[in-house]
Order: sequence, then C-alpha cells, then structure tokens
Amino acid sequence: MKAKSRNKYFILLIVMFLTSFVFTHCKKYDDLGMEILPSTDLISVKNTILKDDIRAYTIREDSIRTDGASKSLFGSFNDPVFGNTTIDFATQFRLVGYPDFGEAPEADSIFLYLYYKKIFGDTVTTQKIRVYELEESLYADQEEGTGDNTSYPYYQNVGLKGMASDQLLGELDFVPQITLDSTETDTFYQVIKVPLDISLGDKLVNADSADMVSNDDFLNYFKGLYIETERITDDQGAILSLEAASDNSFQGSALLVYYNNEEIRNITTDTLLSMPYIVTEFSARVNHIEHDYSGTPFFGSLSNPGMVEDSLIYIQTTGGLESKIDIDNLSLWRDSVNTAINRAELVFQVDTTVSDLENYPAPSQLLLTYIDSTGQEFLPKDYSFSPAFYGGVLDTLDYTYRFNVTQHLQQIIDGEVGNLGFNLTTATKNSEAKRVVLKGSTSETGIQLIITYSKFLQQ
Repeated sequence: MKAKSRNKYFILLIVMFLTSFVFTHCKKYDDLGMEILPSTDLISVKNTILKDDIRAYTIREDSIRTDGASKSLFGSFNDPVFGNTTIDFATQFRLVGYPDFGEAPEADSIFLYLYYKKIFGDTVTTQKIRVYELEESLYADQEEGTGDNTSYPYYQNVGLKGMASDQLLGELDFVPQITLDSTETDTFYQVIKVPLDISLGDKLVNADSADMVSNDDFLNYFKGLYIETERITDDQGAILSLEAASDNSFQGSALLVYYNNEEIRNITTDTLLSMPYIVTEFSARVNHIEHDYSGTPFFGSLSNPGMVEDSLIYIQTTGGLESKIDIDNLSLWRDSVNTAINRAELVFQVDTTVSDLENYPAPSQLLLTYIDSTGQEFLPKDYSFSPAFYGGVLDTLDYTYRFNVTQHLQQIIDGEVGNLGFNLTTATKNSEAKRVVLKGSTSETGIQLIITYSKFLQQ
C-alpha cells in the first residue's frame, strides 16, 4: 500500500508539472500529458474562476519617497477623472571643476535650463514657473532612518517652500512642447529657459575661493533652487518628466552664468564667457506632490477607506491612489484533500473607455503586494521565483494586468501566511505621471481569480 501511495503522488507531481507548462507557454486548457497516466489512477485537472469572493476598494496610497528619482516631475495637471495634481521641484547644482573667473569678474546674466522629453497632459495650457534660492540644505543618498537631519528621506509632503527664501529670483510663463524625431519613435529634448535675477549671478561669480574648493563646500555656500509651479485651476495642464540629472549621453539641467572679466573688457565689450553649474546623479533632487480629489467620482469613498465597493477602481502614480483587494474563503481550500494548486492567476481588466488610453497612457506595470499581520506589505513568493513569472505587465492585446500568485495561494492554503488582503499599485511611483481605471469587483467583467488545480480521486 505504501508503494502504491508513493506512485500515486509521483504521478500527481508529473501532472502538476505538465499542467503548469501548458498554461505558462500555451495558455490552453487541454489534456496534454493525461494519456501517460495509468487508467487505474485517475487525476482530474480542473479550473475554477472566483469572482464573488473578491472585494476591491480605491484608497489613498501612503506617502511615497520623492528623492533621487530617475526623472524629476514638475507641473500642474487637472485630470478629467483623477482631479488635480501639482508638483514642485528642488535640486542641488554642482561644480564641473574649480571655477576660474579671472580678474575682476562681473556677472552679465544668469539662466536656469530645465530639459524634458515627456509630458502627461496637454500641450496647449500655459503654466507658470517661479524660482527661489534654497536656504536649507538638501541631502542626497540618505537611507531610511540614517543621518543627523530628521527631514530625510524625503517624502511627497516635504515642505520645500519653507526651505527656500521668499525672494523671487525669476518667473516664466511657458507652454509645454513635444516634438518627435524623424523616425517618430522618440522625442527631442525640450528646454525651459528661465532668466534669473542677476543677484544670483553676482553671488556665484564673487564666491570666495574657499567656497569652491570642493562640491561639499560649494553646496554649503549655494544650497540649490526651489522651483515652484502655479496650480492650474481652469484649464487642463500637464506634468513634465524633467531630464534633470546628467548621464553619459546628456548633460542634464543646469544653471549658466554669463560674465566678463578685466581681460575680456580690455579687448571687447561684446564677448561674454559662461560658467555652468549642473545637476548630476549625485545631486539631491526632491519633489513635493499634492493631490486634490474633490469633485472626482471616487472622492466620497476616500473618506471611508475599505467601506465602499465600486464597479471601478482607480490606480495612480505619484503617491496618489491604489486599490485594496480582499479575497475571502481562500483558506477553505485547505479542507480540499488530495488537491494541489497548479496555477492561480489574478486578472484585472482595464476600463479602456474611462481610462482614455489614447490621451492618457496606462502604467506599463502594476505591483501586487500582500499584507501581513503587522500591516506591512511584501511581494508574493511568486515574484522571488521569477519577476516575469509573477507578471503585472500591461497586456495590450486584451488590456489586462495578470498576476501569477500560485505559490502565494499555496502558502495561504498551507497556513504559512495569512489571508489579510492585497494592495494593487503602480510599479513606478515617483518618476512618471500615469494612471489607469480598472473594472472593480462589482463589475460584471471585473476582477477574476482563475485557479487551475489537480485533484486525485481515491478508488
């Protein structure tokens, strides 16, 4: 009897492998491999779709970190579905070398150059930018809970305006632009050129040599700039992804001081020299982000998180919105004897009409995390097995986000982790402006948990 039992479980493992292979590579529900099973040992491979046990709610995401993002965001945008988002920006500027201005230098003019390639919104709304000098230092590359300054790491509610002088250095009205290159596969760099008050040019040109010995000394002398955007109230607007930091292929955003000196003045009065101060990967770069959801279709449910189910759920980057997902009765599978989970896939359907994907591209990937007994979030075991296997990437054939949670579901069944719900949010949070509307748990074609399992039938 023991040998026969071992043979049965060996056969069960073969079927589990073959079934997983079929669903992973072919996405077909068929009987591949079943012909190799002895007729005396019957294993039934089935699939079931759970919908009624799933509940989903739109909630505010916890405040996100905004320091050191790959792209720095800036602008104000009135989304027709998601309300207003307004983002300010602060950054350090670093020396490219020891500045040698010559004898008796005089600043002629100074400009702030901000580069960008992508926007989220329109290209017709005028936006206003205002620039102030920082009076408090920013700090780069600070880990959670380290350092002497309690203000970092920096989160989206950081008070950048309170860290800056109230003296306006410059302001500019501009309209964002996007120009495709000749292949129409990429966009050219666009630039915002902001003229600044000559007082800042004088400060940089006349800096003491001791203040320019190193970047640390310089950053203590000139702490950087706070760049404020005026909130759009009537029109739509846009959020820009700034190409702030320099890299191997691009110089990054910069300050440029134009000046002359005694040597130049003795030759001509028409020639000017220039000195750049650049934003590098080592520069602290921080965003302040505000969301106003008043007037949105989900505003009322945000006041009662986890209480109001809707036919739609809303997901947004920039520390905006996420969804809380509860799936009831998963532990009941523990009572199903002789059953093994071959595949469990959680599927979210994009509402392409409300999302308006043509004008507002959806996030390329979402992130599904589970919640433990302390309220902390963790990635499911399936992600550790293989991020590609775990999924979450937007499938543009049927506009779904699919997550493989096979191993996580097995852990719930085995009692290794609790079933306290999931959070669905964006994979990229602080370097792009994106959002998407998904069909919720009360929608007819909403969230589905597709479970494929093998059941050994006792004789």
